[in-house]
Amino acid sequence: MGNNNAALKDNVGVIKLDDAPLNKFHIKIAGLTFGAHFTDGYILGIIAFALSLLTPQMNLTPFWIGLIGSSALIGLFLGSLVLGWISDYVGRQKIFVFSFVVITAASILQFFADSPMELVFYRILLGIGLGGDYSVGHTMLAEFSPRKHRGVLLGSFSVVWTFGYVVANLIGILAVDSAPDAWRWMLASSAIPAVIILILRMGTPESPRWLISKGRIDEAREIVKKHVGPNIVLDDERPVQTNSSIATLFRKDIRKRTAFNCIFFVCLVIPYFAIYTFLPSILDAIGLSEGYGTDFLLNGLLIVGAILGIWFTVKFSRRGFLISSFIVLIVTLSLLSVLPSSATVLMIISFAVFTLIMSAVSNLVGVFPAESFPTEIRSTGVGLATSISRLGSAIGTFLLPMGIANFGIQFTMFCLTAVLIIGAVVSIAWAPETKSLTLSDASNTGKKV
Repeated sequence: MGNNNAALKDNVGVIKLDDAPLNKFHIKIAGLTFGAHFTDGYILGIIAFALSLLTPQMNLTPFWIGLIGSSALIGLFLGSLVLGWISDYVGRQKIFVFSFVVITAASILQFFADSPMELVFYRILLGIGLGGDYSVGHTMLAEFSPRKHRGVLLGSFSVVWTFGYVVANLIGILAVDSAPDAWRWMLASSAIPAVIILILRMGTPESPRWLISKGRIDEAREIVKKHVGPNIVLDDERPVQTNSSIATLFRKDIRKRTAFNCIFFVCLVIPYFAIYTFLPSILDAIGLSEGYGTDFLLNGLLIVGAILGIWFTVKFSRRGFLISSFIVLIVTLSLLSVLPSSATVLMIISFAVFTLIMSAVSNLVGVFPAESFPTEIRSTGVGLATSISRLGSAIGTFLLPMGIANFGIQFTMFCLTAVLIIGAVVSIAWAPETKSLTLSDASNTGKKV
């Protein structure tokens, strides 16, 4: 009896990692991850304004405009796929730092580009760094975050990404008429946030969940004790002997979840990047470009929508939020496909609602993939979903200028609507519900997906 009382006394206050209270370390990891997304949004947002100066200066054809606009997305495809897979072998922390070495170097190199091909190469390199960070950043954050706050933390990246994108838009608007070579400074300016994040990331600990999966239990315990709390214990994850390869993601018990994450992700980001990479041109094509008023309105809605998306993620089920958002996006983009250019008010309303909901639901692209895969293949899974989404985005962004030039804006919008319909059908069929589950339960491939 005395021994039992002693055991109970020893276990008083013991909390599992998934139920740990939010502390300063969680906020630090979230901040380092969010800083990366700010940089990503900035890099992908500034290119539209840089292209407006580059096009006459380098006599760019629609082919080169599309290729430069999509080159960072091509790099994101490669980086997410390769660096995400590598991190499941060598650890999260190494790629967490290495990705920003690449991003900082590539940002600076853009300043010295003298041809379209050089710029494409540097932006592919930039995208490789961003892709690696997408795979590992979301994974690190998911593996440290308490389940009570995991959805908000993973989803909040969309807000920060949007701020980065909007800041890029504001700088682009202010700098676009300053000098013919202003594009060099625009593109190279992403090195400023990149080098700050690189410095702050040095010394971050390894993910304890990854260490557990490799049998390094004592190291995992020390990290949890030091950074999360002395009374925090490891969850029920165990060492595994798994070949962490892309083929593993297509096992019978997990292939539907892999397909869902890849397809819903790509169906959201194709219209997002295709439209907002060339936002000034799109607004002009549909007759909404009158000064910068509409542009500012839509950028404001992107921020409001991203913040609203956090509340939706907390308030509603993940599955219900995703499916209903797809339906609203389909309706609003369909209206933009069929409304005549004279229906200015209806077009502004449709574009505004589309922008608001697209920004809100984009929170889920940071939540679902990170919650869907077990630890031993989490970075590989997140990397694959991200890489497929960026490949689709790169293709859509590459084709959009040529589509508008050859077929018109309304037909192009109709094609993007078809992409959203595919995403809705797949989400209805396969979207899981991961809200309020521990990370182990959410990623349990034995559960029905």
